[in-house]
Amino acid sequence: MKVLFVYYVPSGGVETLNRQRCRALRLAGIEAHCLYYAWGAGMQNAADYPIYVTKNDIEIKHVLDLHQYDVIVVTTDHASFARFRMLGFKGKMILEIQGYGPKHVALAQLREAAPYINRYAAGLLNPNTPHIAVLFQELYPHKPQFNFNNCFDSQQFTYQCHQPPSSPVIAWLGRIEDNKNWREFLQIGHRLREHVPGLQMWMFEDIQLSQPQEREQFYTMIEELELSSVLTIRSNIPNADMPYYYSVIGDSGGLLCCTSKVEGAPYAVLEAMSCRCPVLTTNSDGVSTSVYHDATGKFYVLGDIQHAVNEALDMMFNHKQREIIRNTAKHHVEQNFNPHTYAMNFVGMLQNI
Repeated sequence: MKVLFVYYVPSGGVETLNRQRCRALRLAGIEAHCLYYAWGAGMQNAADYPIYVTKNDIEIKHVLDLHQYDVIVVTTDHASFARFRMLGFKGKMILEIQGYGPKHVALAQLREAAPYINRYAAGLLNPNTPHIAVLFQELYPHKPQFNFNNCFDSQQFTYQCHQPPSSPVIAWLGRIEDNKNWREFLQIGHRLREHVPGLQMWMFEDIQLSQPQEREQFYTMIEELELSSVLTIRSNIPNADMPYYYSVIGDSGGLLCCTSKVEGAPYAVLEAMSCRCPVLTTNSDGVSTSVYHDATGKFYVLGDIQHAVNEALDMMFNHKQREIIRNTAKHHVEQNFNPHTYAMNFVGMLQNI
């Protein structure tokens, strides 16, 4: 059995997902490859499976003819179904939605996709994201639907013991765009500094995936809040290096702060939890399978800076609860995002389309 995963660029959570699941599916005897339309920062991450980067029809047809895939799983790009049929692909195609950002965008995109889904899609897949699952059921009740957690190799991506920074670090990971809500992170950090002397702020981003106007506003706000001396911005850190950063953030007494307005199934949360870095997050829908308040992490109300500060302080200084959260979160990732479970769920999906 051969499967091809298709996405726009190898970057962010989808690149992480594809890297994780191409390896996981071997456990079920499935050979998986990836096709991206353009180069992305994720190409620096080590891969032991075929990756193709092209948007040229002739080159794509060559890949399809060479490998004779049984199934193509397309993330987001529903219009590509027609293209693959035109290029001679005769197997089954699945539309996967890892997240569109705002819920109104998800609704608009899934409505727009109707002609393609109705004509070409053998099934619909999402990683247990509540609002996507609801839209699937409302718009396409006649299509087979599959909702199961993404996979995460917590044995390979795990806690490392290093000397942590001398003062607590709060971290943020994402793109400098409105839905990721970087403004709120800067405001939370600004307010937290009043309570935590020496607080450091680290931001991890992909500098190639932001709009110039948004980035200009970002730098302006940093200056306005006088954060330049405590804020470190890192771009395109190789994924293999991230366990070090998450681990020392956790050991510093700090946390990962996720401020997104809406998320699909954010990998940063799983990565942090696996490395014993506690997570403070908005209840951005897709985190509902990974974060349980005061058990595997903490929630704060989107837009309520004071609430975020209060929960962060509790996470940082209630040491007994903090250790319980760190331990419980790591165990939760190991049990509920297991690669073996993902492989079994994926095989079950293929058997039912």
